[in-house]
Amino acid sequence: MAELDLIADIGGTHARFALTDPAAPAPRVLQAQTLRGADFPSLRHAAAHYLARVGAKPRRAAFALAAVVDADADAIFLTNRAWSFGRDALRRALGLDELRLLNDFGAIAWAVPELGPGDRVALHGDADAPLRAPVSVLGPGTGFGVALLVGSRERGWQAVETEGGHASFAPLDDEERRIARWIEARCGRVSTERLLSGAGLSHIDAALRGVPDGSDDGVREPAAIVGAALQGRDPHAERALARFCAVLGSVAGDIALIHGARTLMIAGGIVPRFVPFLRASAFRERFLAKGRFAAYMEAVAVHVITHPQPGLLGAAVALRRPAA
Repeated sequence: MAELDLIADIGGTHARFALTDPAAPAPRVLQAQTLRGADFPSLRHAAAHYLARVGAKPRRAAFALAAVVDADADAIFLTNRAWSFGRDALRRALGLDELRLLNDFGAIAWAVPELGPGDRVALHGDADAPLRAPVSVLGPGTGFGVALLVGSRERGWQAVETEGGHASFAPLDDEERRIARWIEARCGRVSTERLLSGAGLSHIDAALRGVPDGSDDGVREPAAIVGAALQGRDPHAERALARFCAVLGSVAGDIALIHGARTLMIAGGIVPRFVPFLRASAFRERFLAKGRFAAYMEAVAVHVITHPQPGLLGAAVALRRPAA
């Protein structure tokens, strides 16, 4: 049996692990399992737990992390979970000869060329058309990730990792200014991630319902807001989710302009749950509302990634590339 490699996608809420066969014709995700980060004191403990469950002893691994990954730094700190580690200490603790680390949305960018028609839903453009680069990859989950994919299948692809989710939020109307003031009073600086994330949806909903910014009473969980909005019986939830989609449209359009994108891929754990709602929202209107560049934006294909584990797939792709 071929020796399998370990791959992981570590976010603020979940730690996803799997194996991959480096000798297979194409990267595949094998024996995937999702663990709750809150159940483990460290990434090392979560990884060791997974390896014990599947009975594997890999020699190589690639971990996609919701963190800034500096190739010259040994210490890694996750952005939305109180986990930190030294890369060399983690490699030795897991008995690995090689450990590659990359940003989680950088991993999703690596996965994009491997996605099939069933792994994405077209919001605008032909889902079966050849992939046109540059490709902006972004999406809300526990945080808000942004990456860029450049190149081509013929010349080779290159993923560019960014921290674009932490750029400042730019409100466009009175309601968004009210939301921004509520978040500023509660959190300080208002970044895009403060709105376009699970907690961000809760912030939007609470601000619009008039919940005091210093109180947790009345702040609803994002899953409850999405569920209530989709049932169509809660106007407050519908209003919050509609505003979330509108802000996502504006931010996605800005990022596409900054990247010079010809394709936009929306990933993350939130948006695939309400694609029909997103289609009916102001997302498209706000995406196109770029003044003299509205015609440019019309030509950008927009897709939602529905592959269940794009971060793991991207880690498998990255592990096949020559070491830097």
